[in-house]
Amino acid sequence: MKTTNIVGAVVLLAAVGSLSYLAGTRNAPPAQPSAAPGSAPAKGPAGGPPAGIIIEARAPQVVKLPQSITTVGSLRSDEAVIVRPEIAGRVVEIAFREGQRVTRDQVLVRLDDSVQKADLERARANLTLSKSKYERARDLRAQGFISGQAKDEAENNLKVAQADVELAAARLAKTEVRAPFGGIIGLRSVSVGDYVKEGQDMVNLEEIDPLKVDFRVPEVFLSQVKAGQVLQVTMDALPDRTWPGQVYAINPLVDANGRAIAIRAQVANTDGRLRPGMFARVRLLTSEVRDSLMISEESIFPVGDDKYVYKVVDGRAQRQKVEIGQRRDSRVEILGGLSAADTIVTAGVVKLRDGAPVKVANSPEPAQPVGKADPQAPRKGDS
Repeated sequence: MKTTNIVGAVVLLAAVGSLSYLAGTRNAPPAQPSAAPGSAPAKGPAGGPPAGIIIEARAPQVVKLPQSITTVGSLRSDEAVIVRPEIAGRVVEIAFREGQRVTRDQVLVRLDDSVQKADLERARANLTLSKSKYERARDLRAQGFISGQAKDEAENNLKVAQADVELAAARLAKTEVRAPFGGIIGLRSVSVGDYVKEGQDMVNLEEIDPLKVDFRVPEVFLSQVKAGQVLQVTMDALPDRTWPGQVYAINPLVDANGRAIAIRAQVANTDGRLRPGMFARVRLLTSEVRDSLMISEESIFPVGDDKYVYKVVDGRAQRQKVEIGQRRDSRVEILGGLSAADTIVTAGVVKLRDGAPVKVANSPEPAQPVGKADPQAPRKGDS
């Protein structure tokens, strides 16, 4: 009897436990499937985007700028000459070093002057004799011993002798070839001992500070160009710098072949980096003014020969190719690729890649969900 009671109690406890398990299983929330091996990690309770790269960004500025005409040209010396002798002779001295600066009237080349010196001495001797004859003839004429014609002939001989001295002195001076102006001397083509003829090339002389810039613009811009306008000059050989210049002459003749206007400007070259004959890219600022987009220079980065910026689009960096124009006070004009409504990354460009998430530090961020469920919202399975 005692054994039967124990068995009944065990059966009763098992039945109660089964009923409790079934009740707990019915009321428990559905189990979430486990992540498969190798799958991406969950974004969080709210499913929000990952934290972005901290950057600064702003919209382009719209400013009024004078418009420009872009063209190409060549640099020319302010003064240039090929030094040549006026008389024939043998070179006895070269008084300059190639590539060095010389001053105006500095002796560059000396020719053999022995013949010219002898001619000058003879002319001076004749001048002394003619002067004595003239003074004697003047005294005799005053005393009435000679005719007036004899006195006039003596005076004429004196004037001829004076002219001979001046002629001989001029020929002697031409044995010294001097610099017509100050500048940089070039490479000589003669040596000591060479016999040079009249007009033979010996060396070039260039004045390179300032320099001239010759360029052409289409005739349709005739009403927009005038003397005094400023321009910017860049060199393919020296891409790290821009040289300012100013227009000082416009050719009144329009080239009938190309229908273009020839313009000449002046560019300072105090450091001597520019050289005559260099290829120049010219941006001429005209009198026309219109609204232009300007962004910071730090926003632009090169890729090959092209220029790019990063735009902020839907919280991500988007690379955008742009066409640039004038540069003013650490800002660059944008000719194409952007609009005034765009947001451009101004700081943190080096950290970005196309499509990277970004967080703008200099503007308020929209509120983000914190990942907690609303206690008033109905739960799945509730009626």
